[in-house]
Amino acid sequence: MKKTILAAFMALYGFYGMAQGDSGFGIKGGLNYNANGDYFESAGDAARNPDRNVGYHIGIFGKFGASKVYVRPELMYTKTKSDYDGSDFDMSKLDAPVLLGINLVGPLHVFAGPSFQYILETEFDGVTIDDVENDFSVGMNIGAGVNLGKLGIDLRYERGFNDNEASFINTNITNLGPSRIDTRPDQLILSLSLTM
Repeated sequence: MKKTILAAFMALYGFYGMAQGDSGFGIKGGLNYNANGDYFESAGDAARNPDRNVGYHIGIFGKFGASKVYVRPELMYTKTKSDYDGSDFDMSKLDAPVLLGINLVGPLHVFAGPSFQYILETEFDGVTIDDVENDFSVGMNIGAGVNLGKLGIDLRYERGFNDNEASFINTNITNLGPSRIDTRPDQLILSLSLTM
């Protein structure tokens, strides 16, 4: 685990060192509105209880490229929460999106790219789940943002490419809901970033 984090930091530093022109690095954080499995299918229930699916993220990023096109690798710790039949599913993971962006007009930019995820821990209503089908998965980020000097705000949608389920054995525990849970990310992410 420590080797994975160290390698990610070294990669970000390497990207920064190679960067010329419109480049930099910084910190970021924000809120995730999550619905592991199918975001749009759960939108009605989530609207009635909006705080049930709110999580957060915090991390670092690098940015390099020309004035019009840029590449932005990120490394974030993400904590998500989802509701399954009235029970809470919590997940902690490392996210490493690699985004290709285009500066449009003024401070407005759009971006998209793959997101590599490594699941650190999962818990379903107090029960730690060890049987996640794939600890490592790949998703897609697409979004838009505004840069106001060193401060940036962006909104993105993330969707996991592959099905990924966790299962648990329900022993002496009642009313936990389903015994298999879809851990594939499906979320809206609002971020605030500061370029150093």
